[in-house]
Amino acid sequence: MSNWSPDSWRAKPAKHLPDDYPDAAQLKSVEDQLAGRPPLVFPGEVRRLRAELARAAAGEAFLLQGGDCAESFAEFTPDNVRDTFRVLMQMSMVLAFAASKPVIKVGRIAGQFAKPRSSATETKDGVTLPSYRGDAVNATEFTSEARIPDPARLLRVYDQSASTLNLLRAYTTGGYADLANVRSWALPFAANSPQGEKYAEVAERIAEAVDFMRVMGAASSAEGLSRTEFYTSHEALFLNYEEALTRRDPATGAWCDASAHMIWIGDRSRQLDGAHVEFCRGVENPIGMKCGPSMDEDELVRLIEYMDPHNEAGRMVLIARFGADKVADHLPRLIRKVRQAGRKVVWSCDPMHGNTYTSDSGFKTRSVDKVLAELTAFMQIARSEGVEPGGVHFEMTGQNVTECLGGPGGVTDASLGDRYLTHCDPRLNADQALELAFLIAETLKSGGKVHRQAAE
Repeated sequence: MSNWSPDSWRAKPAKHLPDDYPDAAQLKSVEDQLAGRPPLVFPGEVRRLRAELARAAAGEAFLLQGGDCAESFAEFTPDNVRDTFRVLMQMSMVLAFAASKPVIKVGRIAGQFAKPRSSATETKDGVTLPSYRGDAVNATEFTSEARIPDPARLLRVYDQSASTLNLLRAYTTGGYADLANVRSWALPFAANSPQGEKYAEVAERIAEAVDFMRVMGAASSAEGLSRTEFYTSHEALFLNYEEALTRRDPATGAWCDASAHMIWIGDRSRQLDGAHVEFCRGVENPIGMKCGPSMDEDELVRLIEYMDPHNEAGRMVLIARFGADKVADHLPRLIRKVRQAGRKVVWSCDPMHGNTYTSDSGFKTRSVDKVLAELTAFMQIARSEGVEPGGVHFEMTGQNVTECLGGPGGVTDASLGDRYLTHCDPRLNADQALELAFLIAETLKSGGKVHRQAAE
């Protein structure tokens, strides 16, 4: 792209970026430091993910994308990284075993530190301060000092992302992901739940098959049994950080955003003439795009054509996020228009963001039943419109939180405060995420409706 460069986004209007850094020179210094640091991911890994997503676009694989709403500095521990990885591995095994399809595992991890805000300020007890924009920008504490944007936080984002990736690479290649360990991926607090017991049955059948293959010698050279591919992703919101970590691939000359394998554009920052679309169109990473109720079908096609002019399968992932009550009103028209345009995309469902509300107790939450309802409608509509459901996108955690209502354990409004730990939006806990994995697996396997009893 002769008319694109990593900094060409700066000439475009940019929404949801902080514009009140007190020291522009310090921000520039941090950007320069980041530009001199090693890449977090590599172009070959990015190309592998694109090839796998091309299979999902053709209905031959399934994308499982999940992780924290927003990563934080305070909650970073090796155990938390491991436990989120464990839940995603459990979910992927359930999906792959039932649907007989490869599952592409992509975490919302190692870079998801910035969040768009509907308002630049928030008010508590008559005091108005700048909104918390994620640990990449400022702090959660409601004080004037904490809410000042601090460029040095970007260096900490990089350091924590690098540490997280080191852990993930160790888990995926160092033996932890070996299918012989499939029984041990269950989290202790969820092991005795109905979903944990159902997973144990699946794990036992997988382990027996692997044991048989090893006895027969068929598994001795099967690398896929002892390691797995795991990719990272985040919203490409803070473009100063993304630009600083963009590198040219010496093998191909293409530009790669080395901050993550996959990046996405949010529903609030997908303007065709905006900075976020401008940046994303020039890098070779797979690009996700959130599609909410305000998305116009003609605009969607223009956005796809602008960011994927060569119509390459595996380049674009369209992430539907309407809400259970709106998905039937909006998803069919988008699918039809994209199909008519002949675009090769992965259709994925984010059943979280459109189903967020404030409960009577004052907590921001989501109902597992609403999440399930949107997933069900998404899969049925996709198939009725002639496309295969290509993936799901969850906000979830391996921690034993009480942030979403319902599901296993029966989280109620009264119990939301027991372990409400999120700094931003509510997340599914391991039991809730695993329940949904069983329900999705049943749908993929049957090609029909989700049956709630499948996970009970």
